[in-house]
Amino acid sequence: MAKTQKAQLNVRVDEGTVRAAREKATARGLSVNRYIEELVRKDTGEAGHTFVEAAADFMKQYEQVFAEEVGEGRR
Repeated sequence: MAKTQKAQLNVRVDEGTVRAAREKATARGLSVNRYIEELVRKDTGEAGHTFVEAAADFMKQYEQVFAEEVGEGRR
């Protein structure tokens, strides 16, 4: 996946939202920044698109292996 240029976004939210974001990020082993970034990507469908691209690349790379293992006669 290509690296993208990063930009900074400052937002103001109430203390309860900050606390919740920190707790959720910590529970997932993420920084708050990464947690928020993943939420936005998920909401915009980017995470799903990225997953599909990665799966397609994987299948392309291992297509021959699957064909040999699962070929027509092995159903």
